[in-house]
Amino acid sequence: MSRRMNRGPAVLALAAALATWVGSARAQDLDVGSETARRAIHVCASCHGDGGRSKSPAYPSLAGQPAAYTARQLMDFRAQQRAEADSKAYMWGVSALLDDGSIQALAAYYEKQTPPAGRSKAPAALLRTGQKLFQEGSASQGIRACAACHGDHAEGAAGFPRLAGQHADYLVSQLKIFSTRLRPHGVLMKAETASMTPAQMKAVAAYLQSL
Repeated sequence: MSRRMNRGPAVLALAAALATWVGSARAQDLDVGSETARRAIHVCASCHGDGGRSKSPAYPSLAGQPAAYTARQLMDFRAQQRAEADSKAYMWGVSALLDDGSIQALAAYYEKQTPPAGRSKAPAALLRTGQKLFQEGSASQGIRACAACHGDHAEGAAGFPRLAGQHADYLVSQLKIFSTRLRPHGVLMKAETASMTPAQMKAVAAYLQSL
């Protein structure tokens, strides 16, 4: 059975949710381009939180993400080219229901939302280690400064995601996934994470969550 056939139940369930969801007045007022996009925002909120501010480390915050990055990820899920085992069935199903216009509208909506505030209970020494790696990289390991692509304050730009305020646990899981085939478009990150130790991943993720 093909992967496309396997995702059938998820697509049908999500199609029903999008077709029957009764939007609130707040959702109806959103300028997101289409009724499909307005309804999709409600579906997205169940995991990613209101306005894209996730409260669970299992799901990334979308608020403040550059629209180009969010759109690219949704298109990758729709094409079944991004395939984290814990999210692929749901995200393949959601994205299969979105045309290019709806994806662009969703991406633009989340870009305009206020990002979550930084927070961290990590030890100061761990945060300093993460900050140094983010700002300077590690020449001896061939790791470039994260800030070179993600911005001085990890605010993201164009095709590079916002990392500031993101859940540390989620960031660590993604850093590990880049060494697999589950995110084939992350070519740059595959090279950068190849020599990173688990301790370095934890440190930089803790620092980013604090921003």
